[in-house]
Amino acid sequence: MSDPVGLLKVIVSHGKKMAIRDFRSSDPYVIVRVGNARAKTKVINSCLNPVWNEEFTFDIKEPPQAIQFEVFDKDRFKHDDKMGHAFIDLQPIFSASKLKRALQSKLTTGEMMKLRKVAPNSENCLLEDSFVMYLNGDVVFDARLRLCDVETGELFVKVKWFEGVTTSASSGLK
Repeated sequence: MSDPVGLLKVIVSHGKKMAIRDFRSSDPYVIVRVGNARAKTKVINSCLNPVWNEEFTFDIKEPPQAIQFEVFDKDRFKHDDKMGHAFIDLQPIFSASKLKRALQSKLTTGEMMKLRKVAPNSENCLLEDSFVMYLNGDVVFDARLRLCDVETGELFVKVKWFEGVTTSASSGLK
C-alpha cells in the first residue's frame, strides 16, 4: 500500500465563543500546520465570533498524522496571547479516499455520499459527529472543533483531499 500523495485544502471558516484576551474582546487569528508547512489567517479585530473564510493548500509528499490549529490574540506591544488549539486526525480522510477509489465507478460527480463517520471522543477535538463525504467528486470533511487548553472557543473548518494531484497540476481545483 503506497502512502497518499496529493493536495490538502484546509478552509478555516469561522470561530465561535472565542476567549476574551483583551479588555472586552480579542483580535483572533489562526495558524494552520500540516507536517512542516504552516499558514496563517488574517487577524479579525475586536471579535469573539470571527469569520475568516480563508483557504490554504498544502502539497502532501508523505502523509502527516494531523492538521494542527492554533488560535492567538494579536497584541500590538507584547507577545500574542494563546486562545486555544485543536487538531484533525487525517487518517479517516485518507482511508475514506481509498473507499472513494473503490466506489469511483458507481459514483457520479453530482452525487453526495457519506464515506465515513468520525465521532467525538477523548482523543480528538470534535464537538459533534462528523462525516467524511464524497461531494461533487471530492473527499470533504466538515468539522466543528473544540479549542483545547482554553475556557471557551470553537473552530469551524473544512478539509478537502485530492489524491494524486500536486500544486503544479491543481489550477482547475475549486
